[in-house]
Amino acid sequence: MKKLFMLIVSAVALLSVSAWAGSYHYISAAEVKQKVETQEGLLLLDIQVKKEFDQHHISGAIDTYAYPVKSETDRNKLAAVLGQAKTSAEPIVIICPRGGGGAKRAYDYLKSQDIAEGRLMILEGGQAKWPYEELLAKK
Repeated sequence: MKKLFMLIVSAVALLSVSAWAGSYHYISAAEVKQKVETQEGLLLLDIQVKKEFDQHHISGAIDTYAYPVKSETDRNKLAAVLGQAKTSAEPIVIICPRGGGGAKRAYDYLKSQDIAEGRLMILEGGQAKWPYEELLAKK
């Protein structure tokens, strides 16, 4: 009986962690490329620091330099583009260096500012895994 109880508790815990981990919407580089090439509306919100943004970013991306989105100063950098995000109905793709914690914090911040969660997506792998050099802004 104890084993069955422990098995059930373990299964519930595992499902809870899985549900929590999957609470962000992601978009692949291939999907972004397709949408950019077909001129489907996307708001590309890049949170890389200035040095990284200047080295490589997707053409048309809006620079915020908000990475790592841990401080009030970082969040204020995102706040600067809230007007544009709110007046647009386009999906928002958050681009960070690797598509991890910074992107999740930006996602959470935008959601807390009444940006519909259905519009928010994180670029899988971030800028580091972007394979399409032809879509990078020219230096």
